[in-house]
Amino acid sequence: MQTHEIRKRFLDHFVQAGHTEVPSASVLLDDPNLLFVNAGMVQFVPYFLGQRTPPWNKATSVQKCIRTPDIDEVGITTRHNTFFQMAGNFSFGDYFKQGAIELAWSLLTNPVSDGGYGMDPEKLWATVYYDDDEAVELWQRVAGLPTERIQRRGMADNYWSMGIPGPCGPSSEIYYDRGPEYGVEGGPEANEDRYIEIWNLVFMQNERGEGTSKDDYEILGPLPRKNIDTGMGVERVACLLQGVDNVYETDLLRPVIDVVAARAPRGYGRGSHVDDVRYRIIADHSRTAAIIIGDGVTPGNEGRGYVLRRLLRRIIRAAKLLGVDDPIMAELMVTVRDAMGPSYPELVSDFDRIRRIAVAEETAFNRTLVAGSRLFDDAAESTRKAGKTVLSGTDAFTLHDTYGFPIDLTLEMAAEAGLSVDELGFRELMSEQRRRAKADAAARKHAHADLSAYRELVDAGPTEFTGFDELTSEAKILGIFVDGRRVPVAAHQPRVGGESAAPQRVEIVVDRTPLYAESGGQIADVGSISGHGGTARAAVTDVQKIARTLFVHSVNVESGEFVEGDTVSVAVDPSWRHGATQGHSGTHMVHAALRQVLGPNAVQAGSLNRPGYLRFDFNWQGALTEEQRAEIELVTNEAVEADHEVHTFHTELDKAKSMGAMALFGEAYPDEVRVVEIGGPFSLELCGGTHVRSSAQIGPVTILGESSVGSGVRRVEAYVGLDSFKHLAKERALLAGLASSLKVPSEEVPARVGQLVDRLKVAEREIERMRLATARAAAANAAAGAEVVGKVRLVAQRMSAGMTAGDLRSLVGDIRGSLGTDPAVVALIAEGDNASVPYVVAANPAAVDLGLRANDLVKTLSAAVDGRGGGKVDLAQGSGKNPGGIDAALDALRGEVART
Repeated sequence: MQTHEIRKRFLDHFVQAGHTEVPSASVLLDDPNLLFVNAGMVQFVPYFLGQRTPPWNKATSVQKCIRTPDIDEVGITTRHNTFFQMAGNFSFGDYFKQGAIELAWSLLTNPVSDGGYGMDPEKLWATVYYDDDEAVELWQRVAGLPTERIQRRGMADNYWSMGIPGPCGPSSEIYYDRGPEYGVEGGPEANEDRYIEIWNLVFMQNERGEGTSKDDYEILGPLPRKNIDTGMGVERVACLLQGVDNVYETDLLRPVIDVVAARAPRGYGRGSHVDDVRYRIIADHSRTAAIIIGDGVTPGNEGRGYVLRRLLRRIIRAAKLLGVDDPIMAELMVTVRDAMGPSYPELVSDFDRIRRIAVAEETAFNRTLVAGSRLFDDAAESTRKAGKTVLSGTDAFTLHDTYGFPIDLTLEMAAEAGLSVDELGFRELMSEQRRRAKADAAARKHAHADLSAYRELVDAGPTEFTGFDELTSEAKILGIFVDGRRVPVAAHQPRVGGESAAPQRVEIVVDRTPLYAESGGQIADVGSISGHGGTARAAVTDVQKIARTLFVHSVNVESGEFVEGDTVSVAVDPSWRHGATQGHSGTHMVHAALRQVLGPNAVQAGSLNRPGYLRFDFNWQGALTEEQRAEIELVTNEAVEADHEVHTFHTELDKAKSMGAMALFGEAYPDEVRVVEIGGPFSLELCGGTHVRSSAQIGPVTILGESSVGSGVRRVEAYVGLDSFKHLAKERALLAGLASSLKVPSEEVPARVGQLVDRLKVAEREIERMRLATARAAAANAAAGAEVVGKVRLVAQRMSAGMTAGDLRSLVGDIRGSLGTDPAVVALIAEGDNASVPYVVAANPAAVDLGLRANDLVKTLSAAVDGRGGGKVDLAQGSGKNPGGIDAALDALRGEVART
């Protein structure tokens, strides 16, 4: 049975049992505790916690999940995967233990002809929490499991939580016996390779507190109602139903392995565990990377972007270690698309972008490998020169940490160079880094914010947004909150001791508002709330959404008092709104212009707009040329001048996409969406923000610059409207000032400045030539005036101000060469720029034989000028910060030479 069929049968089974099918959430769900969605129930957490009322009593889904903490274990065993599909059924106060067991058992054991998986009931085992007698009785009565195939286990195995404060409860796991060829008998307690877990039924009934491990936390009490959360591992069930040993042999992963095996000199499953691990890394990471890119992530140096970059680089390294030197990423992405596309159509529709990002990272990392190889060569050469045969753990760690070299790549390169590697030292440094990372992660991990105080208002229905049609609305206060607590009244604080108290900061929820809540890259409106005939007034400083539906106004109460139930007037600052609509509509125009100039691969990766300003991030490799930037600005302003009508309408999501409407990757959209159309086909985007009525109202758009914000992501910034005009006015004034100073018309300024720059370069070269000639003359004079101190010819001189350390190094070499083979020492010191004091000391071989080493003598100079220095026995240098000690430094050096 193919994996796509396994998914379909699961969903069909529960839909027929009255469950609502809920699509998989993006792996980038907005949760402060999670880098990626790592369990099937994550998107349902607010319902389990009672923070929101679920729109259904029963639901089912197949959720995309990613877990990366054990990324280094992938491939070593056949049980670790970074990406997996978790099929689940959920009850929110509907059925509980008996219903969950009945539904799971019937799907697993019903014949294939009846929509089940057709598993042999005699091969199924169950585990329960050690004191859950009810679950034991149900397994016996519902499934007919004998007592010997039901095992009781402790909290670490059969009591589930998210690992942080939140919902929890006892669980019951279903295991499949793969037979004696996979291990000893005795059930899951004896061998979890033979008895493989396929389904976990969580009887979610409690809420847990803080803790440090799976079985060390306090149970705070019962949840508002009992719930069911189950998770069936799709990949594990696929192994069993397809009759293969592990997930890498299933229909979704084996094709990737076969693609690599067709190009690698060493095949898969040929007896080399090391090579098999590399194949499995490529297979696992390829589909995980495709899913992550598909949900809107691009490679970067932190957070999700760093995880993606690491996955892609591990693929490339593993392929090279298998002997695949040519680019392979494009072919891997095609294979993943073909295998996963039937379940995840976004991998097909967005394939060009996914492939382009993956291939760009492969190209960039191949360049990094070249640079890292040079570092390895240098480290290997230094090791051999020191008479050693072991590359240090520090060198191996630097290769890993700076260039992304895994230890196995370093080991292979070292072996080719006739060296071994201090693996123990490397492992210690890696462990130290992991300890720091875990401590940092633990410091950031926290429980879900308590939004229960807002639940009643969330359940009452969404806030009516009136801001598309009016700037002032009459509204009713539904709730007032201070520090997350609901209060009946918010009042202005009276004067105390002649001083006015700071305005009381509260949150006000009303039934309808014209104030836009921050979302979609547009920051929130500012405005006011007033009531009681104008005696009560509050300044609105921010508006945020709770549960995507409830608008919460952060306010400073400036006068009077507000009481829950009051009728108030809510108003937007008209000047602010005008500027905000210019910025938001300008963002759409720049996006459209980018796609017109660069093509459809210039896809939005994020945005921010506020009055007079916009910032737009887009996926693109490499900096824009000046010509491209100018053309984007021209296309944008031509569309502004065309005065296109801005038309908005609501339609079904699929219909909007079929029309070509642009959507932000990774963003969740409802079934019905709002479309903003500017100039017909010129700009068509899904958007809930506020906009101008026609494009001419945006005013001029001036692109300020274009820059990189991460690998494969560029950023354009621009002013719009009056801010654009003010910027251009400043630029014009600057140009006029230059024209006046240069005494040429404005249009001739660039050519005139170019001429001046060329003349300046010629003058600088002449000055440098004269300076070097002067320095050489000074060197000749210094050599001619060498002192004889004991057995040594000594040149110890202060040089002209402004000389650099490079100048002094060149001179000491010339002087030392002119002093012959007798013992000679040269010490030059100067007062450099910014009160620095560079100095250089050289000793010829005869002087070194007498015991005069340059790296020792330079310390004598350092002491007198408050400096530091070092080097080799024949040449050393340093820099001080006390020019007043130069003469004393030279005298001290003469004394040191005289003692030889």
